[in-house]
Amino acid sequence: MNKKSGLLTIGQFAAMHGINKKTLMWYDETGLFKPASINPENGYRCYTYHQSPVLETILLLRELDVSIPEIQDFMKNRSAENMRDLLEERISNLDRQITHLQAVRTSLRAHCRNLDTLLTMNLSEISVIEKEERCLITVEIDQNTSFEEEVELITAETEKYHLGRLHEASYGSMIPVSSLKSGNYDDYSRLFIEMPFLAYEPGLHQPPDGKYLRAFHKGDWENIPGRYEEIFAYAEKHGYTLHEFSYEMGINENVIDRIEDYIVQIEIPILE
Repeated sequence: MNKKSGLLTIGQFAAMHGINKKTLMWYDETGLFKPASINPENGYRCYTYHQSPVLETILLLRELDVSIPEIQDFMKNRSAENMRDLLEERISNLDRQITHLQAVRTSLRAHCRNLDTLLTMNLSEISVIEKEERCLITVEIDQNTSFEEEVELITAETEKYHLGRLHEASYGSMIPVSSLKSGNYDDYSRLFIEMPFLAYEPGLHQPPDGKYLRAFHKGDWENIPGRYEEIFAYAEKHGYTLHEFSYEMGINENVIDRIEDYIVQIEIPILE
């Protein structure tokens, strides 16, 4: 530092702000942030301490992924109002990113739980579990709905609710318990998508919270009626009344190659 002039060398100024000298040189070349003076004898850039707040503002905006052209526009029209608007916009962006990352984390935790279940499960076991309140996005189907139509319906819902990619969600199918009791094992009436942090709003489906019977079926769907017969026999033996819907969800789709290895998780609410 030149004590007489109060000037800082580019190295000193860069070190003071924890950045590289090349960053300051680039900012100078783009016209974003100029040195206070340039030594006419050697061409060295010099800065003053009073330039620090301006540089820190630029560094903050860069950290928030504000583009160089946007920062240049802001620097030409600096004001408290413009700064507030710019920061509020970035805060909104960060909030969306945080929500997205929380949803991805929740989805990954669900995948991990499914894998833990896969590694420890007894396929013949039927158990009672507790489930918390949740919301599902559903689309109505029937036996005449083609696979192509199902894909179109799901795609429309993902666009409607801005869901992004389905790896961030759990999804499956629903069949009324009344249909199962009548032996109509193909009477699927809805497909569902479960997104983390999805708050209730009109049109969403809310499964009951509380106790559920959980069982698993491995292999061809043609054999799933036999599994449901075992589930209802278990419920009758233990005095459980099953109601509403059976919620079916594949839990090992991403780790198998053969349909014979496909495992469906079946969950049915118990009336209490």
